[in-house]
Amino acid sequence: MSNKKFNMKVKNKREIDFNKIEKILIRSTNWIGDVVLTLPAIASIRKNFPQSYIAILCKSWVAPLLDCNTTNINEVILYDQEGIHSGIKGRLRLAGDLRRKEFDLAILLQNAFDAALITFLAGIPLRAGYNTDARGFLLTNKVILDRSSLKKHQVFYYLDLLKALGMDVIQANPNVEISKEAANGAVEILDSFNIEDGELLIGINPGAYFGSAKRWLPERYAQLSDMICEGFDARVLLFGSEGDKDSLNIIFQNDESKIINLIGKTSLLEAMTLIKKCSLFITNDSGLMHLAASMSIPLIAIFGSTDPAATSPLGNTSVILRKKVDCSPCLKKVCPTDHRCMKLIDVDEVYQHVRRILKKGVLYHAE
Repeated sequence: MSNKKFNMKVKNKREIDFNKIEKILIRSTNWIGDVVLTLPAIASIRKNFPQSYIAILCKSWVAPLLDCNTTNINEVILYDQEGIHSGIKGRLRLAGDLRRKEFDLAILLQNAFDAALITFLAGIPLRAGYNTDARGFLLTNKVILDRSSLKKHQVFYYLDLLKALGMDVIQANPNVEISKEAANGAVEILDSFNIEDGELLIGINPGAYFGSAKRWLPERYAQLSDMICEGFDARVLLFGSEGDKDSLNIIFQNDESKIINLIGKTSLLEAMTLIKKCSLFITNDSGLMHLAASMSIPLIAIFGSTDPAATSPLGNTSVILRKKVDCSPCLKKVCPTDHRCMKLIDVDEVYQHVRRILKKGVLYHAE
């Protein structure tokens, strides 16, 4: 293990002896897109500790992503912060459960104080992570955040942490695997909508968790859906969370024989398996965008308030649409002005990209 050419500072109270680490706890990030972008880091941890038992602590809504990663993860532990692990008593209960598992090392990919506190209370002797959220005193191996890491793609934020701890890293694109059992579940859902094997399926994700500033106009997605159905005799699958349901269902009142509204109706695992069946995925900057990219699904990603330099989908299967306006990226939840970054992207422009991708069968680089 070596990081001679790496300049990020680490304040170690204890050195990590890579040959003596038998059990590792990883604290996962909390959101779908972030978890996808940690997958190369998780694979890197496995590379550095090939014989170790690796468990990951995560929230229930991202667990399906990690359950699939049997190559790198031995156990997924759920953190039920709103239920049995709520409050001080709940955290003490979780810490006690972790203590009994006798982990040697905790690696905190999540930045919160809470992550460091729980591993401290669990008595894990080595606790490593960034010195964010005033938690440095709880860590035995504190990595001083180098602001240059924030200027890179987010995937390197996690890899840089591991490099600072002396690990060799795998600089590969995230890759999500889906089991055969899960794939069979997707077939059952498609059968329920009378979708036959071999039909052209286009996925559209008109929502985005962070806020409306990240969303291309929903009525334009609706118009685009109609154009795709008519132009390609395709079936459109609409994806989105329960939180998107009320605002988007009103707009997508289309012919359900062609446009299948799944907004708020699928679990994460079901969404993953259905996206895998799509020939093209059209989306805002979102967790599902990163999921589609991690499964090598061709996609069109529409960016407005966020910065593709930091959060673009990785791999060579993506076309990114973005208008260069003075106020973008603003990283705001709600646009304080006229949402020009999104309004300047018209339906026909997106549709022309759809046509080129579907007719060529391969992706090209958008200008």
